[in-house]
Amino acid sequence: MTGSPHQFPPPGAPPPEELAAPGAPPPGAPPPGAPPPGAPPLGAAVGQAPPHAPHAPYAPPPSYAAPPLGMLGAAHKPGAIPLRPLTLGSMYDGAFRIIRFNPKATVGAAVLVTAVAMILPIAVSAVLAFTVGSGVNSSGEIDEDASTAEALAVLGSLGSLLIGTYAAQIGIIFVTGMVAHVTHAAAVGRRLTLAEAWAATHGKRWRLIGQAVLVGVTSLVAIGLLVGVVVLVAVVTGDALLTVLLALAVAGGGIPLLVWLWIKLVFLATPALMLEPIGVFASFGRNWRLSVGQFWRILGIGLLTLLIVGVAGSILSTPFAFGSQIGAALVPEYFFLILTVGQAIGLVLQNAFVAPFTAAVTSLQYLDQRMRKEAYDVELMREAGLIPR
Repeated sequence: MTGSPHQFPPPGAPPPEELAAPGAPPPGAPPPGAPPPGAPPLGAAVGQAPPHAPHAPYAPPPSYAAPPLGMLGAAHKPGAIPLRPLTLGSMYDGAFRIIRFNPKATVGAAVLVTAVAMILPIAVSAVLAFTVGSGVNSSGEIDEDASTAEALAVLGSLGSLLIGTYAAQIGIIFVTGMVAHVTHAAAVGRRLTLAEAWAATHGKRWRLIGQAVLVGVTSLVAIGLLVGVVVLVAVVTGDALLTVLLALAVAGGGIPLLVWLWIKLVFLATPALMLEPIGVFASFGRNWRLSVGQFWRILGIGLLTLLIVGVAGSILSTPFAFGSQIGAALVPEYFFLILTVGQAIGLVLQNAFVAPFTAAVTSLQYLDQRMRKEAYDVELMREAGLIPR
């Protein structure tokens, strides 16, 4: 209504301020009797600073519960490898870690057995060189006028070098078994000394030798049969073209077959023999079961490892082999002694890297297949104390 004391604002206008009572302070003003802004509070002494308002108590940041042990982060990797199915990088990194943190039980063992094996050819060559002579002329060839003693000295030097090389390989077989135990211990965060690694092979050493001999003899017999078939056809038929075609067919079919059998029966047999309570023939069956569905993976890693150790071994041994040949040609009276010493040094350096690295990668492939197929990572976590037994 027009002229009424209370009028409604037009649409869209802000609401009117509440009308103050007569004598009341305007909105926002301090209550009556309150000190003006900035003045000390009532009852405070003149010149006394106003008390500060107490601060609110400091609230610490919220704490977060730690992840369960054995489930996240470093708990998955108590040792040299993560306890899960391994990648190629994890295998090679783990192999180098195993060698680095267990040098005596890996590199030391390989150097020891190779050096001891090569003492025989060096000693034999030294005795023959200083007593009988080498029987080699200045051009590095066997002297036609060599005496019977000098001819026997040549045979003795070459024979002792061959025996020493084979003895070194037998020692490397034991090193391979030791590295399998070192790898298993490193996976759960433990280190083995040289004596502990050797003691861990107790009860399996003759089985390890038997396994190697059985594989070696079987391989030689298989290769001999294939070559014998080709030779027999060549002798019977006398047809050169047929012989060549047969040789190509045998090589094209026989080599892949031997590689397939090697991966399916032999490649993982040594770690299985050393780490499981089984015998020689059972280790081949264990290899077969672990390689089911994983042939190409195992073959690929094995071939790549073979390439790496082949190149590295050549780099380590070739300078000494080449240098020994030059030195032997320059000093023919000590030909076989210089040659044997150079070969021995090269073989020691080669085995110092090739044997431990190859054995560690093979053992890690064995652990990888068990973790993929048998949840072996859970058992390794129990051994490492990450989860209760």
